[in-house]
Amino acid sequence: MTTAGFDSRSPERQARDEQIAAEPPLAPPELPPDAQPASVEAQLRHTARQPLAVEGIVENGVIRPLDPAVKLPEHSRVIIVASEAK
Repeated sequence: MTTAGFDSRSPERQARDEQIAAEPPLAPPELPPDAQPASVEAQLRHTARQPLAVEGIVENGVIRPLDPAVKLPEHSRVIIVASEAK
């Protein structure tokens, strides 16, 4: 469990965050009664490229896969998940 640290947000940002948190949740979308549920995998099947997860590190803003055999196409979209430094 993490502990609360110093809040570095500006007063304007704090007020905006509180305003957003106080807003009521959005209503569920209106779907036709015969709508069929679809999995995320089914949604991703329609894209040109399938998502790919690889281990890597970020050095000076450059993503470098740890496996030298991995070649990413230019303009690839990546998700970076970083662990908190201890």
